[in-house]
Amino acid sequence: MTMPEVVATGALVAMGILLLVLIQQGLRLVELGKMVEHSQRDLRWLQIWEMENRELRSVLRAEREHCASWNCCRRRTGCGLMLGCVLQK
Repeated sequence: MTMPEVVATGALVAMGILLLVLIQQGLRLVELGKMVEHSQRDLRWLQIWEMENRELRSVLRAEREHCASWNCCRRRTGCGLMLGCVLQK
């Protein structure tokens, strides 16, 4: 082999290695994109659950205040306005 052939072969090998590295990096980027997509979906569900929990805590607080102010659960009258204020047997 002559010197130009050695240089051309070396350049071809180097380009092949660079191509493999770029393919590997591209696959890693695809994985990272999927992870970001899953994280965004998980974050959305977390926000929904937090909102539901706030609503439930608010309803529970209102129910406790109602029952404390009317004393309906202790008298067992069951006003029926909230979940905890039903006739207790």
